[in-house]
Amino acid sequence: MQEPYHRAEHLYLLPIGGTAMAGLAGLLQAAGHRVEGVDTTLYPPMSTLLEELMIPVRLGWDPPAIPREVDRVIIGNAVGRDNPEVREVLVRRVPFLAQAEAVAHYLLGVGREAMVVAGTHGKTTTTSLLAWILEATGADPSYLVGGMLRWSGRSFRLGGGPWMVLEGDEYNTAFFDRGPKFLHYRPRILVLGPVEYDHADIYPSLDAVLTAFRAGSAQVPPHGRIIVSGWSELACEAVRDATAPVRVVGPEPGSAVEVRDVATGSTGVRARLVMGERQLELRVPLWGEHNLANAALAVAAAAEAGVEPERAVEALARFPGVRRRMEVVGEAGGVTVVDDFAHHPTALAATVEAARQRWPGRRLVVAFEPRSLTAGRRLFQEAYPGALEGADVVLVAPVYHRDRLGPEDTLDRERLAAELERRGVEAVMPPPGSDPAAVLVGRLGPGDVVVACSSGDFGGLHGRLLEILAAREAGHSPV
Repeated sequence: MQEPYHRAEHLYLLPIGGTAMAGLAGLLQAAGHRVEGVDTTLYPPMSTLLEELMIPVRLGWDPPAIPREVDRVIIGNAVGRDNPEVREVLVRRVPFLAQAEAVAHYLLGVGREAMVVAGTHGKTTTTSLLAWILEATGADPSYLVGGMLRWSGRSFRLGGGPWMVLEGDEYNTAFFDRGPKFLHYRPRILVLGPVEYDHADIYPSLDAVLTAFRAGSAQVPPHGRIIVSGWSELACEAVRDATAPVRVVGPEPGSAVEVRDVATGSTGVRARLVMGERQLELRVPLWGEHNLANAALAVAAAAEAGVEPERAVEALARFPGVRRRMEVVGEAGGVTVVDDFAHHPTALAATVEAARQRWPGRRLVVAFEPRSLTAGRRLFQEAYPGALEGADVVLVAPVYHRDRLGPEDTLDRERLAAELERRGVEAVMPPPGSDPAAVLVGRLGPGDVVVACSSGDFGGLHGRLLEILAAREAGHSPV
C-alpha cells in the first residue's frame, strides 16, 4: 500500500531505543519518511534492529544537535518535561507528537484500519498471534507489537493490506498526555483481554482502570466489533455500554466463540472451538490456559477481519512465538534458562503454571525482579506468595525502584520470603548490590529449569547464569 496522504517528512524520535519507538521508526522509514533519533544508551535487540535499518541514532542528550530542518519530533513516554532536548523542542516551537499520536497520524487513515489488542495481560502474545494469522493467511497486514517476533526478528511490519494490528498499551502516552496510548488508535476491531488493577503509579484505583478501557470500547464504531475475554468479568464490564457489537470468547455456553475440552501438555495447549455451526480443533505451541484464551481471541478477531476460522487455526498450529514469553535462552550444566516478561502476580502465576506444563517433573526455579513501579510496591505483598508457590525455589531480586518508593510503600522481601518458606518454597533474597546469578547458581543442578521474570533485562541475569554454569561444568571457578 502506498502512503499517498502524507508527504515524506524528516522525523526525529526522542528517545528512539525502546521497543515501541524503534518499531515505529522502522514503520515510518518503510512509509517513506526520513527518520533519525536520540537516546542515552542502546541495547540489543533494538540497537541491532536500528543498525540493520541504517537509522541514524545519536547517543547522549545534546539540544543544539537536534536537526534544524526537522519537520516533526516524536516524543515517547520515557522522557519528561524536564528532559533537555524536550525543553529545546518547546523553545524552538518544533511541531511534535506523542508516539501513539504518530502511529495514528502517519499510518492509519484511508485504506488502513486498526485492530487494537488491549487488556491488562496477554497483549503482546495476542497481538503477535493475530499478526501471525493475518500474515500467514496472505492478508498482508501492518502491525506494531510490544515484543520481538520470532519469525521476523522485528516488532513491526508495513503491509499492503487493509488492517493494522496494534498492541494497545494502557500506560500513559507522554508527559503532555497522561491518557492510555490506545485511545489514539480509533479501532475498527477492539480485542479486550483480561482486565484487573495494575499500573498503580498512574491509576489510583480499579475504577480508574475500568474508565480507561470503557473509553477505549466507546471509540469502536457501530459497524466495528469488540472481541472480549469471557474469562474476565471486569473485561466484560468494561464493554457493557459499547455501541459496537460485542463478541464474547470464553468457556460459557452461548459465547460467540465457545472454548471446550481444554487440554495441556509438553507440546502446548489445545481445545475445541465452537463458532456457530463450526467446531474447530485449536492447537498452539504455547503453554498455559491463559495462552489458549489468547489464541481463541486471535481466531475470533481474525474471523471479523475476513479470515476463515479453519485457516486461522491451521496457522496457529505453526505459530513461531514471540521473544521474552517463555523463551529458552540457553542451557548449560544441564540447567535450562528461560526468559519471561511476567511481573504482575496474575502473570507470574500463569507463567509458573505454564512452566510446569512445559517441563513436567523438573525442578522449577523462579527468579523474579520487581522492576516496575507497580511490581515493587507493597500493593501486591499478599498476592505474590500465592503467585509463586508453585515453584520449588524462588529468588526475589531487590526492588528496582526502591529509591523512588517510600519505605511504607515498598515490597517487604523479608516478609515475602517468610511466607514462601511457610508454604514450602525455598526463598532466596540476594542483598542490594550483590550478583543474583552468583547467589543462585549454588542452588542449581542438572535438570533444573530457571525462569527469570522481569519487565526489564534483569541486569543480564540470563547470560550471567549461563556463563557461570558453563564455567562450572568445565571445571573452572563458577564466580
